[in-house]
Amino acid sequence: MVNFALSGQEYLRGDAKYLKQSIIEHLFYTIGKDKYTATKRDIFYAVSFAVRDQLIGRWIKTQQQYYDSDVKRVYYLSMEFLMGRTLCNSLVNLNLLDNCRKALHDLGCDLDQLFEMEYDAGLGNGGLGRLAACFLDSMATLCIPGYGYGIRYDYGIFTQKIQDGYQVESPDNWLRYGNPWELCRSEYLYPVQYYGKVIQYTDTEGRLRCEWVDTAEVMAVAHDTPIPGYGNDTVNTLRLWQAKSTRGFDFAYFNHGDYVRAVEDISLTENISRVLYPNDNIFEGKELRLKQEYFLVSATIQDILRRYRKGHAHFDKLSDKVAIQLNDTHPALAIAELMRVLVDKEELSWEKAWQITTATCAYTNHTILPEAIERWPLPLLEKVLPRHLQIIFEINRRWLKEVDRHYPADISKQRALSIIEETTPKRVNMAHLSIVGSHKINGVSALHSELLKQNVFHDFWQVEPSKFTNKTNGITPRRWLKECNPWLSDVISKAISDQWVTDLDQLQKLKPFVQDAGLQEAFWNAKRANKESLSRVIYTMHEMRVDLNSMFDCQVKRIHEYKRQLLNLLNVIHLYNQIKDNPHRDFTPRTVIFAGKAAPGYFMAKLIIKLINSVANVVNHDPDIRELLRVFFLTNYRVTLAEEIIPAADLSEQISTAGTEASGTGNMKFALNGALTMGTLDGANIEILEEVGEQNIFIFGMKTDEVSQLKTNGYHPWDYYHGNQDLKRILDMIGNGYFSGGDASVFKPIVNSLLDGGDHYCLLADFASYIARQQEVSVLFKDRKSWAQKALTNIASMGKFSSDRTIREYAKEIWRLD
Repeated sequence: MVNFALSGQEYLRGDAKYLKQSIIEHLFYTIGKDKYTATKRDIFYAVSFAVRDQLIGRWIKTQQQYYDSDVKRVYYLSMEFLMGRTLCNSLVNLNLLDNCRKALHDLGCDLDQLFEMEYDAGLGNGGLGRLAACFLDSMATLCIPGYGYGIRYDYGIFTQKIQDGYQVESPDNWLRYGNPWELCRSEYLYPVQYYGKVIQYTDTEGRLRCEWVDTAEVMAVAHDTPIPGYGNDTVNTLRLWQAKSTRGFDFAYFNHGDYVRAVEDISLTENISRVLYPNDNIFEGKELRLKQEYFLVSATIQDILRRYRKGHAHFDKLSDKVAIQLNDTHPALAIAELMRVLVDKEELSWEKAWQITTATCAYTNHTILPEAIERWPLPLLEKVLPRHLQIIFEINRRWLKEVDRHYPADISKQRALSIIEETTPKRVNMAHLSIVGSHKINGVSALHSELLKQNVFHDFWQVEPSKFTNKTNGITPRRWLKECNPWLSDVISKAISDQWVTDLDQLQKLKPFVQDAGLQEAFWNAKRANKESLSRVIYTMHEMRVDLNSMFDCQVKRIHEYKRQLLNLLNVIHLYNQIKDNPHRDFTPRTVIFAGKAAPGYFMAKLIIKLINSVANVVNHDPDIRELLRVFFLTNYRVTLAEEIIPAADLSEQISTAGTEASGTGNMKFALNGALTMGTLDGANIEILEEVGEQNIFIFGMKTDEVSQLKTNGYHPWDYYHGNQDLKRILDMIGNGYFSGGDASVFKPIVNSLLDGGDHYCLLADFASYIARQQEVSVLFKDRKSWAQKALTNIASMGKFSSDRTIREYAKEIWRLD
């Protein structure tokens, strides 16, 4: 037998001399270049391969340890993983950043320039995908046997460009130059079925059986990316599936000379993994999206069971060895698919299969917005996945019998708790399927989880209250402080040591020193260094200088009406008017920064982007304003751009309407990097308030119950318009064409949505409170000592919001790991 063992511990060597030699060898042998022909991109790939070598030895050893110990494994199923760049993150987690920098310096190269050669792996729309990425980092850091499963989209979240102020989308070809971090595992190739029909027959033992036949098949090919933990030798796996055709040519066409038709089926088949759907808060019942969701689920279930069968002949222990976490409803078909495999393929009884399935699966809900809940039309499901629809019908039939036991002959309860909605056409509510088919259901902040129990899923909670729990989201401090903010990280580590990197509660040790003049000065120096870095980005995009002493007021997130970028913009116009009216008053200079993408089909969100850019154009070119106010929309928001903006921010805008944001994690990232929060009592803002204290955060606006009460009593936006002259003036300026060259038609839809359209997200009702708090912010920012004290208190209070804490809670209370 061939001995595959590594000699010694070569794969653990990471000194500068070894890295330098490894880079040179990869440049020569892997890429086929020498010092005369190598481009900067070639050197980036050589460095990436050298770092990947450091990961692979640890990766293989980690996986072997999991098999040897027969551990319970966690499978995190998500349609989105917003990973960002990998090189810097890997170097940080491997503690090789300084050595790699030295190795490249010896070779006459700048590591920071090489970082810029890497494309973001933008396989997600926003918070959902970024949370999944943070969770993978935490599982590896905590040595939890975790696997991420997703789709290897050829095109990730679109590249955003701005033309004449409007968002324009172009494809994100992130794989244009390949991906040095992934390994294609072509041996893990699984057929995924669609369409066809179901036949029933009686087997030799007299049992009724179902077989799904005459299907169309697509092959799922595995691509693996190593996920290193911080400061340990654990390397977990992100496995992404790529769609491939089951055959090459349709020779019936080829033999008749129709080459295009011969390859047409291949192209259509492989469309399944071609592009990420850009709408993550608006459900669209498209066939391709349904096929994508089942593609992920089918390949993953096959892979999970293959791995389980290596050590187990029977399925009795599946839930003891496998935990499947559904990241929202997108992978909810896993419940029906696991049932199909266990009942149809493995011939388990329905009752046994259901017990295993529900004990294995758990569901995380990420939204309370009705338009975001997946509801698949029955005709579409019957066409694409006929057997799964049958299984869902049977799950629902048995579930409604249980409901009837709780509420005998109560038709209204049956309707409210049914998985099948009696609409035209009938629909499958995937959230309801997820609840019925999981042993735990969690929200992602205390408020969100309470709203699920009391409002969204109240009837389900009444039937099975023990299923519902809360797991407040978190962020990885490795990427969102140590990596993206080295200046502040050094300040913190010098003050209290670097144990905070894996134990964020250690930041509490900063609290006795928040009034220390030396620490405050170090904080301001770090903040200025980050502002200088961001100012270069702004200059590159807009060719404008910014005042580094101004308050950097930032709102960066997906553009959506409920996130209320428009409310922020109303304050910008208010500040503009104040300066115009009182040119000699002592104003606090502000640089207001927006960034975010709008879903391509979301008209109002895209018009808000246009308004932001139009306001910026007027403000930034008005000589009366000078540098007292600057407004910038930074294009193509992504993880890498967030890593520039967040460390530089002074004020963090978290201003969604109370009761609409499930959690938010941007609020945590900003606070961890020393920005003060301007926020509503929504999502995780409430828990941030509890941690930092009300004197260290700016809370404004209505509470969730007050929003509900206002709408119940009758909300009349026109009353606020007529009752507040500042607000009236602002809306008139927008509606009369002040920011659109006199063309009143451009932004009329925005004004109409606020006044005649009911102002669904209550901007006008919260306007006065918001403006008042913004004035307090302007006054406080002039007091450097008080501001620094509050900022440092925020940093010191962020221990709860580490994704390590979140994952520990999942591991103990949902996944039931030892």
